[in-house]
Amino acid sequence: MTLFLNRLAILILIAGLTLSPTWNPLFDHLGGTAMADDDDDDDDDDDDDDDSGGGGGSGSGSSSSSNSGSSSRLVPPSSASSGLREFLAPLLPRQLQPRRPARPAPVAVVLPDNAPDEIVTLSLSSEDLSVLLDEGYELISEQVLSGFDVTSRRLRIPRGLGLADARVRVRALPSGQGADFNHYYRSNQGVDEPVCEGLHCDAWRLVSWTPAGSCGADIRLGMIDTRVNEEHQVFATATLSVERLADDALDRSGAVHGTAVAALLVGDGNSRSPGLLPHAELVAVDVFSRDGADERTDVAGLISGLDYLVGQNVLVINLSLAGPANAVLEELVRRMIDERGTILVAAAGNAGPHSEPLYPAAYENVIAVTAVTLDGRVYRRAVQGAHINLAAPGVEVWSAASVSGARWHTGTSFAAPFVTAAAAALLQSQPELTPAGVLDVLTERASDLGDPGPDQVFGHGLVAMPLRCGGQL
Repeated sequence: MTLFLNRLAILILIAGLTLSPTWNPLFDHLGGTAMADDDDDDDDDDDDDDDSGGGGGSGSGSSSSSNSGSSSRLVPPSSASSGLREFLAPLLPRQLQPRRPARPAPVAVVLPDNAPDEIVTLSLSSEDLSVLLDEGYELISEQVLSGFDVTSRRLRIPRGLGLADARVRVRALPSGQGADFNHYYRSNQGVDEPVCEGLHCDAWRLVSWTPAGSCGADIRLGMIDTRVNEEHQVFATATLSVERLADDALDRSGAVHGTAVAALLVGDGNSRSPGLLPHAELVAVDVFSRDGADERTDVAGLISGLDYLVGQNVLVINLSLAGPANAVLEELVRRMIDERGTILVAAAGNAGPHSEPLYPAAYENVIAVTAVTLDGRVYRRAVQGAHINLAAPGVEVWSAASVSGARWHTGTSFAAPFVTAAAAALLQSQPELTPAGVLDVLTERASDLGDPGPDQVFGHGLVAMPLRCGGQL
């Protein structure tokens, strides 16, 4: 009897596949909902129902999304076909059963015991303070304790000096014997975590991101990308300026990619696709154009965009684009970092794990970002190599669509904004950090993924958001 039922089920299944296109693909549809899981489309018509999919890696000067992200489209099945699927599902072999989405791997949260680079003194004399300042220590703050007639001081240690060694040095001074780390103290009450409601929440939880109200308020961000639809409702409260530098004689770029990246950074916190830093200022530069199906910029356009952002005094720049090495670009990137102190965050690119490194991500002191799934697996098309610094959510990331609403996006392009936000938040709390210093702090605080220690797949691991902007380190 069991054999007969199995054969009957197979016959019905074959008939259903032949007669009803809504059954394809089978494995994703048996649960009653159809998922269109391409790596996103290039059409620029609207939001949640773009459906002409396609894949591809990052070519020269192209944006580092998989054709601007990944679309997940819900298609309601008919009641008849839904009921038949429910009947057939128990009869199918285990390997044909619909797959459940993998749950995100739990991320261990280890709270720090003390500030990573601060020493506190209680009775340090002015003479001893001067000695430390000459040695590279920095006075962060001081407070007179009038009840004890002493002055408490917070000092930031010199770069390159370990915290324990810094304490030993201060304690060696005549008035520094009581110096110690700037330890943290917490109540013994459980933490009431802010409730996150929305399709963006899984990616935010992965990096422990619960932004404070003023997070990023003093930071000016920049991005070079495709066109941004600044009329999108997601930017209703954003401080956003858009500058087009591409040749007007060329066809304009689409708004799918640029709008999604901008929304990830500064989208309205109360919208369908809230941004990581909704209170930051964003200067977006469009240097892309279209040549048929090819959406791209050239090195002249790229360096023009970078120069514009330098002139706007932008501190942190998101570059969700990738292409070949170029000597002119390399020199400009070096000068921006060394002379201007600009922090550049770049997507690793989507040309696949066997690709040569792509640029500007592979340049020294540019923060190269790869993409991972919610359960910590690397994005299958992400470029790998020794230059990879950090990983961030980049598969099925929820952000704005090109015209209205929101949708899923996939690619290293959409991982980069998480690291850009982390760098900006860190810079807000420690404005004296150099680009190398920001990179050092972010890599030190990252959660290791894959093989122990830094590797060519995940770099130093999953980015961790700074505590002062709501991250839970």
